[in-house]
Amino acid sequence: MAAPGENLKINGERLWDSLMEMAKIGPGVAGGNNRQTLTDADAEGRALFKSWCDDAGLTMGVDTMGSMFMTRPGTDPEALPVYVGSHLDTQPTGGKYDGVLGVLGALEAVRSMNDLGIKTKHPICVVNWTNEEGARFAPAMLASGVFAGELSLDYAYARTDLEGKTFGAELERIGWKGEEEVGARKMHAYYELHIEQGPILESEGKEIGVVTHCQGLWWLEFTLTGKEAHTGSTPMAMRVNAGLAMARILEMVQEVAMAAQPGAVGGVGQMQFAPNSRNVLPGKVVFTVDIRSPDQAKLDGMRAEIEQRAADICAEIGVDCAVEPVGHFDPVTFTPELVENVRSAAERLGYSHMNLISGAGHDACWAAKVAPATMVMCPCVDGLSHNEAEEITPDWATAGAEVLFHAVLETAEIVE
Repeated sequence: MAAPGENLKINGERLWDSLMEMAKIGPGVAGGNNRQTLTDADAEGRALFKSWCDDAGLTMGVDTMGSMFMTRPGTDPEALPVYVGSHLDTQPTGGKYDGVLGVLGALEAVRSMNDLGIKTKHPICVVNWTNEEGARFAPAMLASGVFAGELSLDYAYARTDLEGKTFGAELERIGWKGEEEVGARKMHAYYELHIEQGPILESEGKEIGVVTHCQGLWWLEFTLTGKEAHTGSTPMAMRVNAGLAMARILEMVQEVAMAAQPGAVGGVGQMQFAPNSRNVLPGKVVFTVDIRSPDQAKLDGMRAEIEQRAADICAEIGVDCAVEPVGHFDPVTFTPELVENVRSAAERLGYSHMNLISGAGHDACWAAKVAPATMVMCPCVDGLSHNEAEEITPDWATAGAEVLFHAVLETAEIVE
């Protein structure tokens, strides 16, 4: 089959307008978005996306995890669909593009197929996965993890937010619990467009990241239990200070990650003190260590060292230490044929490009367990993401969506 012609273009202005319209839902306090999963804002964003898909002639299916599957038919009723998408949920202080570009870029690809009268052998299915971020309900990539059979539906429904609300109850509340069995759909292939969420593409002056691998990760939730005591009247030698143990563990995580260079990262982004009073030593501290590497042995070695050294640190201070893995996936190697489709699309369209390993986890990591999969990335300003100041340019958005468009057409097979 001939490759799509370089004259096939998307409507970049329409894509950008859609991004800006979606950004009006769940506005943040500093120019970004707070559209956390299964909130009223999430429900409103879903409804807007559905209205656009209805206008594009797509047929909706929703599974029991609330993931939305919007299908454009192919000419062969026996051909499996090419899935393409990402997520509409955001961090509490998230940007306007993380995830959203992938969903609306996929929709724009379908709109452009309609405009150009393009028919494909394989159906195209645009996906909005539920709870990719994991900010409200850990772990991240929850719905795609259930879809891939890596997590159970009961486990997902039982996840709780900081207020004790469960995922299952909140999905019911916002009215987006579907009836389809999760994972029953079969994929011919899966593509995902995303902003890089790192500084490499911009610093190298490249418009497209051809994603070959994704780092594996462990999220390790530590619960340290000491003894609440007055900060002023408790002698230093008699303290059982969970906060001190946490501080030493944070420093140790930095040491472990630095010793594992290159190709490893580690840090802590969330912690809770109890009772969280300025003049009371914390009796309990809960925090999550996030470690990542594209090297399986290095990733697992970091986990083992961190858990052992944390236990030693706590034992020295007299603090109890419990660790629970709350998120994990192994490093992913994306499908070479699809990777090459992305690379050739970038070359055909004249966009500068380079190979890239994704530092962040994405739904594509779970999709790759059940189907051929890969990703397309575009730069973001200063590599900033998970931040309301996250920014991309209209040209970057257009380039990424056009490469996605061509790669999807290559796989879905244009019917003359």
